[in-house]
Amino acid sequence: MQPSASSPAPSPAPAPAPHFDERLTAPRSWWLIAGLLGLSGGLVMFPLGTVPMLGGLIVAAVLAGAAVSSYGSARIRVVAGSLVAGDARIPVSALGAVEVLDAEEARAWRMHKADPRAFMLMRSYVTRAVRIEVTDPSDPTPYVYLSSREPEALAEALEAVRAGAED
Repeated sequence: MQPSASSPAPSPAPAPAPHFDERLTAPRSWWLIAGLLGLSGGLVMFPLGTVPMLGGLIVAAVLAGAAVSSYGSARIRVVAGSLVAGDARIPVSALGAVEVLDAEEARAWRMHKADPRAFMLMRSYVTRAVRIEVTDPSDPTPYVYLSSREPEALAEALEAVRAGAED
């Protein structure tokens, strides 16, 4: 057997696996409400006939489902030496102390302790959170507040990346 004249192209390096990956999905009750909104769209169009009723049901259900899906698609990741939360990408080297917040403390940081300059990715249906100081002197953001169902795992991932960068 003769070797092939063309050599295989080198495959691109695989992307680094995330140390932490969480999607803040909407609760099931929100999907039920989206379905009921679709049903109400059908009922509004019911007097106009069967076809408009089905059109109203489908259009209202799709719009409500898209809204719930969009709001529930927020992601928090620690990957490639960065914290990626929603649209923000912050190098771990620009982050300071990580504070895991229980439900009561998280509520306080969302309300009366909140700083308007802070970056906040919060979801009302997630009761716990993480507060991370921003140590970059050129960044006016004092801290990052992230709702999380697994705040301890997020804090551990940030510490692991920070420890790996120091080695």
